[in-house]
Amino acid sequence: MARTLRREGFAGPVVLIGNEPHCPYERPPLSKAFLHGAADAASMTLLSAPEAAGLAIDLHRNQRVVSIDRTHRLVRCADGPALPYATLFLTTGGTVRTLPGVGVHPRIHTLRTQDDATRLRAALQPGSRLLVLGGGWIGLEVAATARAMGVAVTLLEASDRLCARSMPPVVSDFLHRLHTEKGVALRMGVALTGLRPHASGVTAVTADGATLHADHALIGIGITPDTGLAADCGLAVADGILVDAHGRTSDPSIFAAGDVARQAGAPHRLESWANAQNGAIAAARAALGQDARHDELPWFWSDQHGANLQVIGHPAAAARAIARGSPAAGAGCWLMLDARGRALGAVAVNAPRELRTLRKMLSGGMQPDPGAWADPTRPLAQVPAIPLAATLAA
Repeated sequence: MARTLRREGFAGPVVLIGNEPHCPYERPPLSKAFLHGAADAASMTLLSAPEAAGLAIDLHRNQRVVSIDRTHRLVRCADGPALPYATLFLTTGGTVRTLPGVGVHPRIHTLRTQDDATRLRAALQPGSRLLVLGGGWIGLEVAATARAMGVAVTLLEASDRLCARSMPPVVSDFLHRLHTEKGVALRMGVALTGLRPHASGVTAVTADGATLHADHALIGIGITPDTGLAADCGLAVADGILVDAHGRTSDPSIFAAGDVARQAGAPHRLESWANAQNGAIAAARAALGQDARHDELPWFWSDQHGANLQVIGHPAAAARAIARGSPAAGAGCWLMLDARGRALGAVAVNAPRELRTLRKMLSGGMQPDPGAWADPTRPLAQVPAIPLAATLAA
């Protein structure tokens, strides 16, 4: 966002405040390359201190904002003087959910920050045992990375399938097979009744009476949007800071983007790298008076056990999944359709070309003919596109 302001020609003062000691960095590697040790902190950095200085961006690290005074347009931090603003951007993200009664302990981990990943990496020693609580994307990515590091992994999920909130059953089934084949012990539909850390490890007790032991535990049950500052200063919030398509909040001089932002009227918040980046770019441009909108097709990816998954649209509500290739076997793409045959999105497994084709179609208001899409003898370039609206009358 700060970089976009400069790129678009804004010459006024830009102040960037972060509550971590590190320069701004990307989060996707935290559960993958950085956690494994294949990437260092420098490779994740989005804006180094020298780059910030070169762009005349006043970078405040390790600083916590405690209040926003909208009347006088001031931001107050825990330390230092109040800072004035003409336009304010909120990119506060979210805080990890934890379990009731489970406090801070060296054997209990969450994963949201670079420091979290550094601490977890030190715990993942070959031959050790990791208990992962939560079968969503973070839990699955950490499980895959830990297995690659020679760690024994047991994953508990309260639902009866993996990624149940974001994926249809066909993708959950694929993920279940993938992780089972790679040696992750999956326990589905299991409620946790107790988690006790001690000097030599952790002990978990489940509702069915089982007792599990591990050296460390990761709590990966999602995040809560960090709306405290916004709510305290009177901005509209509802599972996130409510924004319009330009990223503008209920106060026209304040914008929000990333995991904390939720477009008014949208079915849910989006949590992804692409959403955070593109929403921030649109908000910065809109603040400069441009007609910039953040309304592109949702997209995110995940790497697990050597498989690259890419997801576009909103596949969770799909009634049917039409496969091209063999995504269930690790190479292909599902086109996700609702009950009327309208495409809701897609999930690709090691199939970036198919995903790119679908992304272009859906972004343009088109979708592939389902029969041609499923025909393995039909070259991808010859799959006809039909209007999305046409499927509604079928």
